Amino acid sequence: MVVAALAAGAVLLYLALRPGPPRVVRAGPLLVGVDDDTLKWTAYPLTVVRHQRSLGADAVRVWVPWDGTATPGPIRRIELARAEQAARHTQVVLAVFGSASLSPTTPAEQDRFCGYARSTLALVPRARAVVVWNETNTRTSWHGTPADYERLLARCYDVLHAARPGVTVLDSTASAHAPGAFLRAIGRAYRASGRARPLVDAFGHNPYPRTSAETPTAVHTPGFIGEGDYARLTAVLDDAFAGTGQRSRDVWYLEDGYQTATPTRLLGGYSGRETVPTVPPGVQAERLRQAVLLAACQPQVKAFFNFELVDETRLAGWQSGLFWRGAGRKPAAAAFTAAAKAARTGTISCDASTGTPAARP
Repeated sequence: MVVAALAAGAVLLYLALRPGPPRVVRAGPLLVGVDDDTLKWTAYPLTVVRHQRSLGADAVRVWVPWDGTATPGPIRRIELARAEQAARHTQVVLAVFGSASLSPTTPAEQDRFCGYARSTLALVPRARAVVVWNETNTRTSWHGTPADYERLLARCYDVLHAARPGVTVLDSTASAHAPGAFLRAIGRAYRASGRARPLVDAFGHNPYPRTSAETPTAVHTPGFIGEGDYARLTAVLDDAFAGTGQRSRDVWYLEDGYQTATPTRLLGGYSGRETVPTVPPGVQAERLRQAVLLAACQPQVKAFFNFELVDETRLAGWQSGLFWRGAGRKPAAAAFTAAAKAARTGTISCDASTGTPAARP
């Protein structure tokens, strides 16, 4: 009797303590887009927009180069007119930055840069957002301190919101080169400044993996923040900005991508030699599908952009596009389209305990 009672008790204890099925929640809508400059180089930008939208991309991030001038020159104005034409049919994000040697760190340079960004926005009044510089935690992109960047963000935020209150202002960090330490340093400079207004409307981050073969859910050691390190990224933002005027901790993934090996039969559309490890087209398709769905399951992430729409011609550049150079769609195009549709409509099921997709859409 005693043995039987003990056995029954053990069974009941096991049933009480064993983990139940994962709690499933629905992901919120996610803005899905591409990073691509093709529309500003053609007299027919709407043709490019149609290609983007046919893949399920509802936004495009366009680079607006800064050469140190106060206002855009004639060529840049033509490109921005095309961006405005596109903005009537898709959401356009303007990424304004120049070479690292032109990093605006003095008050005069920052006034000039933010004035240039304001002029850019005036030429694309339908633009959804403006990114202030690019990957500022890397020495190849930014020759200044986190405090210099904090002052630039503060100045541009005020200038751009005075010009158009509804615009979304974003910063930009890269996955490598200790983005967490850089963001914390921005937070310290922000607190020391005594500023009460925000610095950004959302935090832009480029969560590239270490290699194209790596899965989006991969977790890294400090010093690198990829898509799988979402919990660490949000913890950094909370730590850096808690109790300040920077209340929004939303995140936009502004660049991500997986580079494909180019088939021999298509090499005629490319030049040079590949310089990094690549993956087969089918692997790119699966990694990109996973990346979009994962972003949709991360509550503070509001946007995901694939770099890019079409492969770069130079093999030393990026071959992470959805189209081969001059040769039609990659397998990733269909995967991106399906994932983007699920993300846009909020029909992705997410495991509430892990923040990862619970089922294939």
